[in-house]
Amino acid sequence: MNIALVTGASSGLGRAFVEKLSTDPSVEEIWAVARREDRLHQLAQHTSCPVRPIPLDLTCPASLDTLRTLLEQETPTLSVLVCSAGVGTMGPIRDLSCEDAARMIDLNCKAAVAVTSLCLPYLRRGSRVLEICSTAAFQPLPGLGVYAATKAFLQSYTKTLHHELLPAGIHVTAVCPYWIKDTEFIPLAQQGKKSDFKHFPLASRARSVVTLSLWASRWNLWVVTPGIVCTLHRIGAKCIPHGLMVPVTELIRRI
Repeated sequence: MNIALVTGASSGLGRAFVEKLSTDPSVEEIWAVARREDRLHQLAQHTSCPVRPIPLDLTCPASLDTLRTLLEQETPTLSVLVCSAGVGTMGPIRDLSCEDAARMIDLNCKAAVAVTSLCLPYLRRGSRVLEICSTAAFQPLPGLGVYAATKAFLQSYTKTLHHELLPAGIHVTAVCPYWIKDTEFIPLAQQGKKSDFKHFPLASRARSVVTLSLWASRWNLWVVTPGIVCTLHRIGAKCIPHGLMVPVTELIRRI
């Protein structure tokens, strides 16, 4: 059976990926992974493709064991893997609790790598892997310092995986979007607190990010910036030393 597996599927970008992939004729079933089981069941009722809700907390080792067992029992062909589960917290690093910092590292880095590793044996020639990074991966980012560092790690990991899986004909893409206005990320990252990020100009929408990302994965681009702002940011971060980019970025976000 050809399946797509999407983590972080209960909301935001993950949910948008499930909705888009449900129209892909090559996908027979979607495995939707997230903590909130009720939302997964709601999602399964509104898609044109069978969706299997898999309620797991990917920061928990027992959940990873559950996913490993399920894969071993079903032995699916994994056509598309989307690692979309992630979390961010805004604020200076000195103000972050140890728990918040560890949670970002555990979910954004450790869980993404663990899920990908578990899925590698089930990928075949033509399979696609999309790791959801961020434009924050392109530079150190005051106000989102730990989050940006986790996404820089994930981008580097994804580029290496892209190179290593090229001979097998497996496509691997790092997705690096700008702010997405119609997801829960911004309000959750702010945690109800006043943030130095006062405006989110030209923020993207989840549907357009998903469409562009899936297009890029078909062409096996190793990094995609699905929007004008993140594309310009990627170019700027390559041309301008980080010693200049960081204070300029901090100035812009305070305007």
